[in-house]
Amino acid sequence: MEIITISKFNNNKGLNDEDEEMEDVSNNDQIVTPGELITEDTVWMRGHGTFALGNKTYSSVAGTILKVNKLLSVKPLKGRYTPETGDHIIGRVIEVGNRRWKVDIGARSDAVLLLGSVNLPGGILRRKSDTDELTMRNMLKEGDLLNCEVQSLFQDGSASLHTRSLKYGKLKNGIFLSVPRSLIIRSKNHSFVLQGNVSIILGVNGYIWIYKTPTVDNRLKTDSTASTASKLQSGVMGRQSGYQVGSGSVSLTRLEEESSWEIYSDKNDENISDAIRSNIIRYRNAIQALAHSQIGINESRINMAYEASMAYGSLGSLTEPEVMENISNDVLNGEKMRGS
Repeated sequence: MEIITISKFNNNKGLNDEDEEMEDVSNNDQIVTPGELITEDTVWMRGHGTFALGNKTYSSVAGTILKVNKLLSVKPLKGRYTPETGDHIIGRVIEVGNRRWKVDIGARSDAVLLLGSVNLPGGILRRKSDTDELTMRNMLKEGDLLNCEVQSLFQDGSASLHTRSLKYGKLKNGIFLSVPRSLIIRSKNHSFVLQGNVSIILGVNGYIWIYKTPTVDNRLKTDSTASTASKLQSGVMGRQSGYQVGSGSVSLTRLEEESSWEIYSDKNDENISDAIRSNIIRYRNAIQALAHSQIGINESRINMAYEASMAYGSLGSLTEPEVMENISNDVLNGEKMRGS
């Protein structure tokens, strides 16, 4: 059996060299298998994915070697998602509990979304009350998909989530897709607007949501504002004739809160055309082709796979193994031609 040799560190290095050693170094060309001998050098500390037998270090998983200072570990090629603070992910609600939702994110343990970590309808910033707890199921219930971010980690490694941003929240008007989380390429942004009036969210945990690009409906805002102005004007005229404030007027905040419940609606938009539905399915099958060939997934590769799939008219043919391999080859050849 060939032994993978890893050199010792030079203790005479300067401070700058030592700082460089603190960075992660992934030997992508060295893939080890379970039970394979990594090194006989005892200077290394053994991390995740390794075990010791005597003075020798072996791999316990199939993956690539990672070195951080004197810590040696093996990053598995496949496995459950390990959450990190700041990760943009997609989860599915599996339980509504006491002021919190339990969310499946594909990790070893379920994540938690606290009631205080979501946006209330209308974007109101206030302390959550018992009334809000009673209406939790109106916002999110079992089976709902949500777009969220890892806020913090508990001591047992489970994640605490939050949706306190306009780019996060309940998902609809689309289709769900799951791929190996190791294929998702981390980037600064994981939400993209694609051609064909389709948008996509690439969750770091391997969960993907492909949906119709949302449009701003100014008509609802105009109607609400006009209705509010009319009722406020009625209140002013009423006060001049002895009318009591609050007996018939409606506040702007109340109208905004009522209309903003739409973000937690279970109904998909009725104006999703057949062309958009076909584009969503085509993007899904294109991503499946990349996953079939174990190709890393990012925005540019999704666009190239989509364009390559246009050569096949039938959406069903995109699921055939030969077609998926052809699409993957077109993506790889396109990257070579562009020099990437």
